[in-house]
Amino acid sequence: MPRAGLTAADVVRAGAQIADELGYQHLTIGLVAQRLSIRASSLYKYVDGLADLQHRIATLAMTELCEAARDAVAGLAGRDAIGALARTIRGYVTAHPGRYTATVGAAFTGDDDPLLKASTRVIELIAAVLRGYRIRDADMVHAIRAVRCTLHGFAMLQATNAFQWSGDVDDSFEKLIEFIDGGLRGQRS
Repeated sequence: MPRAGLTAADVVRAGAQIADELGYQHLTIGLVAQRLSIRASSLYKYVDGLADLQHRIATLAMTELCEAARDAVAGLAGRDAIGALARTIRGYVTAHPGRYTATVGAAFTGDDDPLLKASTRVIELIAAVLRGYRIRDADMVHAIRAVRCTLHGFAMLQATNAFQWSGDVDDSFEKLIEFIDGGLRGQRS
């Protein structure tokens, strides 16, 4: 029996928390039901199954990431904006590794998919930051991909404890921002 007052958003938040705590690969309907103190079969009132839950977690992650990044870059330009964007993405990925992992390779279900809309807002935000570098229109998609891949890679490596050699990771990240900024300045039209 569904729990009184429980919503689909509650189910998604519980799933996202489990993904962050235990790892995305360990997320199951059973664990979410246990967390919410309901039977697994009752979850199907709120989600269509594990794949639907995963998709909704990806949507939540992209929405949260966009809101945080939007707030961080507001009123900034150039190195300040790219730095704020980079730090926000890194901070989000390391704080929420499970829900962020849900976004990796998540397929869109159609033009009205909330994940597509949330993802598009993230890409548009990155493009807005990059417009401050006067990137040529013909190069914009490449610049977005380069920045996105660089920040994603660093953050995911840090979130999975892959930086195990000497040297301060924070110093490396600040250098990464410096390298991105320098590269983008070199691409001005």
